[in-house]
Amino acid sequence: IVWQTPANPDYIFRDGRYVKPYYFEFISHAKNRWAGKTIVDLFADEFKGRPRDYYVSAVKSGRIQVDGQIVPVSYIVRSSQKISHFLHRHEPPVMAMDVQILHTEPDVLTVYKPASVPVHPCGQYRKNTVVGILEAEHDLAPIFPIHRLDRLVSGLLILARSASKADIFRQQIESGEIKKQYIAKVVGVFPENEQVANVNINYNAREGKSTVEKGKVACTKFTRISTNGTQSIVLCEPITGRTHQIRVHLQFLGHPIANDLLYLSFDIDPMCTNCPDLSPKGYDEEGLWLHCVRYSGPDWTYECPYPNWA
Repeated sequence: IVWQTPANPDYIFRDGRYVKPYYFEFISHAKNRWAGKTIVDLFADEFKGRPRDYYVSAVKSGRIQVDGQIVPVSYIVRSSQKISHFLHRHEPPVMAMDVQILHTEPDVLTVYKPASVPVHPCGQYRKNTVVGILEAEHDLAPIFPIHRLDRLVSGLLILARSASKADIFRQQIESGEIKKQYIAKVVGVFPENEQVANVNINYNAREGKSTVEKGKVACTKFTRISTNGTQSIVLCEPITGRTHQIRVHLQFLGHPIANDLLYLSFDIDPMCTNCPDLSPKGYDEEGLWLHCVRYSGPDWTYECPYPNWA
């Protein structure tokens, strides 16, 4: 029994970009701690997102296989065996904006990444990613993102069109030769003089959130571009590259991104069924007011247009 993953997905536009559900083979090699368990016990213990009855049915139907073979539910797994799980995959939708190609060269491609679209396959996303969309709609493969933007962040994304070019970019990033510029819309009147946040950041992967405390060294420069007395547009220049660095440094300075639900502070009502979430349940996701506008290296500069909110 074989379920084929489509090379190019069918995108459906309906208040967002959806991917038509498709079959996908997840492959893993059995870890030492899996050895000695039945195939059903392994999945029920390690992958708790589905009920045990599902795994029993999946083994019986051949959707879960060992070394390419259908096995009984009582099969005992051995270390390093190839475990395959054929899934009917449903990806979360993203915003319906196109991935706009900004600039092409023989070995470099730059695009305007929409908010809500991940850069590359991760978590529940595989086809609904910048890399997946460029491959499906523009026949661009292979491509190698040389930096990443958070899923809810928009703006300039640079992709190399060969592994050797990607290595050159990575060497420049590691040596500190590349400068990055973002803009953000923040709460309040940001100070007129340049502000520097030079405080360590610790990222908690379980919570998906960074905090200013003992952690990795992080530094960001901020310059106010404009203000309307309630909110401000700020130029952000990260010197280092930590997870959520700009977002948590703006919060530290008392001017969080104005629509950043993760880092805005608000009152929690213990009786409220929506708290601690700021948005009511069922609220449509929107992109952060954080946008990458420019990357520059020793002998190159790439830019992206400003978003509508700037």
